[in-house]
Amino acid sequence: MPRVKRGTQHVKRRKSLLEKTKGMMWGRKSKIRLARPAMLKAGVNAFRGRRNKKRLMRRLWQVRLNAAVRPLGLSYSRFMDGLKKANIGLDRKVLSELAKDHEAVFKNVVEKTK
Repeated sequence: MPRVKRGTQHVKRRKSLLEKTKGMMWGRKSKIRLARPAMLKAGVNAFRGRRNKKRLMRRLWQVRLNAAVRPLGLSYSRFMDGLKKANIGLDRKVLSELAKDHEAVFKNVVEKTK
């Protein structure tokens, strides 16, 4: 059976690894031994960051809604309760966009929830 060296696959794997760690500091961008754990850790952080971004955006929408509803004589929790009772199926993202950009439309929604 002939000998197979697989040098091209080895080089390709290392090259793709170093491409993923391009821009990192010190040896993590150029040394395989340091680049591999740095790449794995970066992937873990990116995964966690995508989850955290969703959490932060929901908090932002809640703060925006609370700030928009207070001058109209409601609290955030009363407003959300009124939405459910009035069967208005808008989510927090859309409601916060309405509150930020379209005040008249948002006032109509608030009036329906009272």
